[in-house]
Amino acid sequence: MIKLSGSVQIRSITGRNGSFNVGRLNTEIGEFAVKRGIEEFDAGVYSGEFTISRIYPASFVIGGRSIVEVRADVEAIALIDVDTTVEELAATVVEAEPEPETVTALPDEDAELFGDIWPLGDKVKLDPTVDRSLLRKQATRLKELGYQFQPVGRLFQKAA
Repeated sequence: MIKLSGSVQIRSITGRNGSFNVGRLNTEIGEFAVKRGIEEFDAGVYSGEFTISRIYPASFVIGGRSIVEVRADVEAIALIDVDTTVEELAATVVEAEPEPETVTALPDEDAELFGDIWPLGDKVKLDPTVDRSLLRKQATRLKELGYQFQPVGRLFQKAA
């Protein structure tokens, strides 16, 4: 594993299996495509130190063309220039009238989706070693339940 300083630009795209995140990691040694290690993040640009476990060539076909790119698997991210004080952010947000909650899944379905971390607390840290589609479903459901992703610590926190 190697550690590289740089920034990653993340965007969310929709494929045949649903939406997922892709990123472009810019470092001092080059630019890499990233699909693993950024599943929980929202779209945006994040600067920091990235621990890379693997760099490899990958290809895919789109629109009758074969695309070859250099990918990197990100194991860990240490972010810089991120506001870690949630209380200050909450104090600056103007209180809006809460929207009525719409429950799209039953508690039994949520218990099955989250497994060992059910019932959910105020802070939820997802297991990144589970299947990517399950991780995407968990992150989407947490956002529906009113949780916000906190890049520092890579956890979801219940919105105040």
